[in-house]
Amino acid sequence: MGRAFEYRKAAKMKRWGTMSRVFPKLGKIITMAAKEGGMDPDMNPKLRTAILNAKAQNMPKDNIDAAVKRAAAKDLADIKELTYDVKASHGVQMIIECATDNNTRTVANVKAILVRNGAEMLTSGSLNFMFTRKCVFVFNKTDEMDLEEIELELIDFGLEEIEEDVEPQEDGDDINIVRVYGDFTSFGELSKALEDLNIEVKSAKLEYIPNTTIELSEEHMEELDTLIDKLEEDEDVQAIYTNIA
Repeated sequence: MGRAFEYRKAAKMKRWGTMSRVFPKLGKIITMAAKEGGMDPDMNPKLRTAILNAKAQNMPKDNIDAAVKRAAAKDLADIKELTYDVKASHGVQMIIECATDNNTRTVANVKAILVRNGAEMLTSGSLNFMFTRKCVFVFNKTDEMDLEEIELELIDFGLEEIEEDVEPQEDGDDINIVRVYGDFTSFGELSKALEDLNIEVKSAKLEYIPNTTIELSEEHMEELDTLIDKLEEDEDVQAIYTNIA
């Protein structure tokens, strides 16, 4: 199964290394989850997941706590999640997820970035046939783990695929990780099943997985990287998925 395009480690670190950019994005998701389902992570699975993903990005506890408390503010603007379908150059398709308190601002900003970089926004739902929404869980692989046994344990809870991979590290000491895939409707059940198996999940997300992928030349890849960089600089853009192999 192809998965959402993951950029080379160096490029990813360059883009997300500026904490002044990444932490506000993570904080917005935490605040949304807390406002929607309550401020107690034990009683709010969505908040628990948002905090887990924030910790995976090394977001300090004080920032996380502040984002949760912000949900109780009486003057807090209503934050909504938006999804845009995009056609870029060289046959690249994108799904862009945003979280915003101002729809007009967000769509105008995203459209402007797309137009300046040879891309265009499509009618909502245009790419439904090209991507499938999945829940994706990632955890470190230990010597004690038996992946076949874990697979058998998780099948009844919605597991569709389990795969082992290598996660590059800045210091060159790569880490073996495991990815678990399931239909997006199985998120809660798989999350609970992994917890019952005492597996410490590093990240848990709903992602758009391309059904088919395309290969790009280095030149075309640099062009698309420029577009993605500009989109990620926007404070409302939360995630970008493409059909790049």
